[in-house]
Amino acid sequence: MSVDLHHTVTGPESAPVLLLGGSLGSTAQMWEPQAEALSTALRVVRFDMRGHGRSPVPDGPYTMADLGGDVLALLDRLGVERAHYAGLSLGGMVGQWLAVNAPERIDRLVLMATSPYAGPPQSWLDRAALAREQGPVALADTVVGRWFTEDFAQARPHEVTELRDGIADTPAEGYAACCEAISQWDVRDDLYRVGAPTLVVGGTEDLATPIDDNAALIADRIPGARLRVLDHAAHLLSWEQAPRVNTLLTWHLARSGPELSAR
Repeated sequence: MSVDLHHTVTGPESAPVLLLGGSLGSTAQMWEPQAEALSTALRVVRFDMRGHGRSPVPDGPYTMADLGGDVLALLDRLGVERAHYAGLSLGGMVGQWLAVNAPERIDRLVLMATSPYAGPPQSWLDRAALAREQGPVALADTVVGRWFTEDFAQARPHEVTELRDGIADTPAEGYAACCEAISQWDVRDDLYRVGAPTLVVGGTEDLATPIDDNAALIADRIPGARLRVLDHAAHLLSWEQAPRVNTLLTWHLARSGPELSAR
């Protein structure tokens, strides 16, 4: 059963709708660098994934169908038949699920720092167990260490600390149950079914979802997908390289404009 996701809406009521789905351990706050820039031309909907932030925290485990179903229910609540979707990490997995299973609801798609499969399920089940036993605070330092490059972390430590604290404050059951959803994730053989025009974005220093096994694979398997690779970008590239990401999003969602360079 779907839950009512907490969400924030900005931008003109008559503009095309863009949904923004975030990373495991984040809230809608992670999209602050995009919200202002994109809300001039788009109706931007940022949401907290189930188990995160101010959204409900049902008992787990969750599945990707649960997380995707929540987004479809949100679209229904907003009276939106079809929307753009941009997601990063877990949010990008949800985007892939939506594009495969509810293609009639997705107009244009952006997948950032995400993966089409989980890798060894046990590693995610172990993370879920640790989150339930000790809370996400036990994972926060390791996770945020992969979100940003060392140069960024040294230059803007207060931002890193703020986002690290957000990971630590995630409800333990929500974090763990989303880990369990990721543990079963594998859409590699279904990506050919994605019909939405798709932009895939990866970071050269992303240790969580290395480009060759993730962004490049997604772009290769989705018909007509475009791949853009950002230098000096780790996993939370939407924050670390916000101006470049905003340019890419604007370019892709506008459906027109000159070709952009890969870097």
